[in-house]
Amino acid sequence: MPRIQAPTVAEHRARQRRAILVAAHELLAETGQAPSLAAAGARAGLARSSVYQYFSSRDALLQAVVEDTFPAWAAQVRAHVTAAPTPADQVWAYVEANVALFSGPEQAVAKALRTAMDPSVLHEHSARLHAQLREPLTRALRLLGEPDPDQMAELVNTTVLRASQDIERNGQAAVLALLDRLLRPYLDVHRTG
Repeated sequence: MPRIQAPTVAEHRARQRRAILVAAHELLAETGQAPSLAAAGARAGLARSSVYQYFSSRDALLQAVVEDTFPAWAAQVRAHVTAAPTPADQVWAYVEANVALFSGPEQAVAKALRTAMDPSVLHEHSARLHAQLREPLTRALRLLGEPDPDQMAELVNTTVLRASQDIERNGQAAVLALLDRLLRPYLDVHRTG
């Protein structure tokens, strides 16, 4: 009969830390507020005193949430873009993936982080996230033959951000339809040209 090995201390600590991060993320998404260490611990099934073994303060917890969440968001966008078959489809996949982020629970997390964290700390992470998000878009535009892919990527990104501000009022489908009307002629010219 095979012996079942107990998890190591490091594995146990990694699982506990992950549970706290997941709990904090869920609470941010649900409430739009930064959770206390006690609330995150309770959601994770841990006592508040146990949470302090992993995070010294609410700010430290929020910092860890950002460091955990932002790369996951970037990976989500990159995966959607990479799955698209042509450069024009990749540009549109970038648009779709970002609009989906703006219309999902991630937006509540982002809003809560903006109000709860030191702006200078959040800005550093946000700048890194936006650079990671823009990279697959810039690559797709370069493959399309765009003469200034960096500037065009910034323009597309700014347009997506602005259009996404209306998601709550108009809905995701309406925002995508608007962006499609704006970008489709450009993408079709480059798809056939």
